[in-house]
Formats: sequence, C-alpha cells, structure tokens
Amino acid sequence: MVTRLARFAPLFVGLVVFGAARQALLPGLAFWDTGEYQAVGPLMGTAHPTGFPTWVLIAWLASVVLQPLGDEAFRMNLLAAICLGVAAGVTVDLTRVLTGSTALGIVAGLAMALAPAAWAIGTHAETHALHLALVAILLWLLVGWEDRARDTRDLARRARSDRWLVGATFVFALAVGNHSLTLLLAPPVGLFVLAVQPSIWRRPRLVVTCLAVLFGSLVAVYLELPLRGGAIAALTAPLVYGRPATWDGFWYVVLAEQFRGSVVDPFGDLGGKAIAIATRATREFGPLTLLIPLGFLATVVGRPRYALLTGSAAVITCFFASSYVNADIGRYYLVPWLIAWTWLAILASLVAIAIANLVAGPGDTVNGTSSGRYRRTASVVAIVVAALLLVPTLQAVPARYRAIDESQDPGAAAWVDHALTVMPQHALIVSWWSYSTPLWYAQRVEGRRPDLTIMDDRTILDEGLGDIYAVIDQNLGKRPVFVIRDDPQQAQELAQRYTLEYIDGNSARSLTRVVSFRGAGG
Repeated sequence: MVTRLARFAPLFVGLVVFGAARQALLPGLAFWDTGEYQAVGPLMGTAHPTGFPTWVLIAWLASVVLQPLGDEAFRMNLLAAICLGVAAGVTVDLTRVLTGSTALGIVAGLAMALAPAAWAIGTHAETHALHLALVAILLWLLVGWEDRARDTRDLARRARSDRWLVGATFVFALAVGNHSLTLLLAPPVGLFVLAVQPSIWRRPRLVVTCLAVLFGSLVAVYLELPLRGGAIAALTAPLVYGRPATWDGFWYVVLAEQFRGSVVDPFGDLGGKAIAIATRATREFGPLTLLIPLGFLATVVGRPRYALLTGSAAVITCFFASSYVNADIGRYYLVPWLIAWTWLAILASLVAIAIANLVAGPGDTVNGTSSGRYRRTASVVAIVVAALLLVPTLQAVPARYRAIDESQDPGAAAWVDHALTVMPQHALIVSWWSYSTPLWYAQRVEGRRPDLTIMDDRTILDEGLGDIYAVIDQNLGKRPVFVIRDDPQQAQELAQRYTLEYIDGNSARSLTRVVSFRGAGG
C-alpha cells in the first residue's frame, strides 16, 4: 500500500528541485541554441535538426499557459526548470517502487537533479531537460508494467497491466519527437519487454495496439515540421530551419544529416573513452562513483529485468556520447546518470535490509513473515542509509550552485539592444548561429526592427545564395551591410577584401560594418 508520505514525496522533491532551478534561472534571452529554442517555442516554428517537434509543441503550450509570468524568453527558461522538477519527482516514485523505500526515492530524486549536468540544463531553455523528464516517465511506466504484468496474487491488477505498456509506448514516441537520443533506448526497451513477457508475440492485439500508438503518435508529432515549415502557406511559422516542407528537406532535418560527420571512430581508443566517462561520472557523483558498479550488481540481483533495461541503455548511450563531437556533450549523459542513481538506491536498500537482519532479534519473524518491529527497524535503517547517500550532494550544493547560476547573467539581451540601436534602417547583417538566434527572437517574437534582414549561414545555404562574400557583394552599395564572424581566419579574409568599420572593437566577434570594397574608397 502506498502511504501518504510516498504520495507526497514526489511532489515535494519536484517543488524543491524546481525552486533550485528557478533560483539559478537565466532571466532572459540567450545566444546559441537556447536563443533558437526561445524563439521557435512561442512561434511554434521548426528548430535545427532533428527539429524537436515534441519540444516545440510543449513549449508553445507553455508559452501560452505561463504568459502571466514573464516574456517569451523567460517562459522558455522556466519550462526547463519545470521539466527538471518533473524528472526529479518521477525519479522519486520510480526509485520507491524499485526499492520499497520512500526515503531512498527522495535521495535519488534530489541527488540526480542537483548533480552538475542536470541542474545546469534546468536553468535555461533546453530540450535535454524535457528529454530527462520523458525518459524518467518512460522508466517509471515500464517498471510499473513489469510489476503488474508479473503479479500472480492480484489477477485484476495483472489484467490491467497492458495499459501501462501502451502508456510507455506513447511516452517513448513523444521522447523520440523531442530528441533522437531516445532511439538508443529502443533495443533496451525491446529486450526488457521480451524479458518480462517472452510470449508477448502471442498477444497480437496488444502488439498491434502498441505499434499503432507508436506510429500514430510519431506521425502526429512530426507533422509539425512540414505543416509549420511551409507545406500549407497559411500555417507557415515565422521561423523555419531548413526546408522541412519538402520530402528531402524533411528527412534532412529529422535524420540530422547536417551532423552526420559528428560521430568519429566509434571503436577507436576505447580505453581513453572509458577513462573520460569515468572522469565525467566522478564530477557528477563524487566519492559515490566507485559504488556505481556495485549498484548495478545489486540491481542484477534484486531487479534483473530492470538491470537488463538500464544496463544496456547506459552502455549504448555512453558509447554513443563518447564518440560524438558536440560542444556540450555532457548533456548526452543525463539518462545514464539518472539510471546510476536508481542503481545506487537499490544497493542502499540491500545494505539496509542486511543491517536490519543483523539488528533484528530471533522473534522478529513469524512463519517467515516480517514482524512490525522488523519493518520499523528496516525503515529506520533505510532512512539512515539514505541520509548518508545524500551527504556528498548536500556538501557540493553551494559550489555547484555558484558554477551553474545564471540568474545574474544578462545573456544576449544587452547585445541585441546595442546591435538593433547601431544598425540603420533596412540594414543587412550577415551573422552566424550564436548571434543569429537572439536577433531572430528580437525580430520575430518581439516584433522589433522588421526592416532588418538577418542572413545566417543556414539562410544562405537554403536560399542558394553562394557564400557570405557573394551576399555581401550583391548588397554592398545598395544598403547598409554588417557582418559578425566567430572564425578569426574568416574575419581576416573579410578585412583583406573590404574596408571595415569595427563597431565593437577589432575582434573576431565584433559587430562590423562593411564600408566598401578594398581600393574603392578606403
């Protein structure tokens, strides 16, 4: 029976974690992908590959529901904090089901969400925060299905178990639509389902229902890309990445063709990759890192099917992430870190049981049934073990907060205000991704400076305009032209080809006006 404390604990932890993320929350606009998410969410636009349609749809809904709380950029940041709180709350109940201990569930939820990587993604608009929440829900549903499907004492409960698997299928589809990392979980989920019900293929109705929910949900979610990408003119969003309304363009976005070369030599330097993963784990778990393998072994003993699901998922995800080149690859390890906390909790539960058995007297069991005294002893020991498990997190919280705190970061707002002020009417700015996204937000979400043309590298490619030099040459002398480049070599080439006026100083990241061709007035 679920106690009142067990029912309240997930909400309590979720609110605590949300409060921690809110305290460190970025107050407004940002550069890079965060700026894009802050724009495409309220506009229900299409984001860079893989499109993230689930996130876009939920973000649009959040932008409406959270409207009284701040501007669009802030609402998108707040959504990430909400997702982190949801992930923490669900982890509490997932761990309680796995261990039978609410105290260990509370520890797992808090420690997972207040670890450096997870806490950081809850401070600004970020699809990985939603990914963490959806995967936590997926694991919770799968474990709930296992417990009900294998319950031989309550046949009615067993008969109702199918709806949990159907629910897990739906959440899996949503998670795929949010982030393609979810596809790495397909083999582990398949193995888990077969381990729980090896004869599931003899139940065609359940199989067909799950497949229908899976493909129906995927189609419904991914229709956002072509519909808002221009397939129907009246529905076209103000901000669209690539050409998802065309067949080739749709698959280019969904399959992330742009990043195909980012996976490098998957089977190379396996030792070095293992060391790198261990180093990352140490930053997340501190001294508890050494206990993670023991936690997995404890899970194999106590919850073998869950060990199959999560062990294979952790290995596959870490293997992929260690071979993928990304500026912020730490986010890709969030699910393995969540899984590891459930393993540690299972290990702690077995330790608590062992200690309780040592403490219990010979009269604490009657015909193999635990007495009230034994259960109370086991509960107290579990609480003590849980408290000890939480100590490293509590000790690290102040330093972690200082490291991830964005509450005083002005973000991109000041730079955008400055850029929009110094550029004259009908100017063209040839920008690059980090600076294009907050400019798009200012123009297309806030409606500022509609006279400006923001020409990103992506825009140049989609419209077949050649390169930045072709764009500058076609517009120079006809309208004010500005550039901003992050590549020092490209900035040097610009200086050799054109007479430049450095608005923000002579640096690779300065807002720069192109005055004329070299030798033509300068």
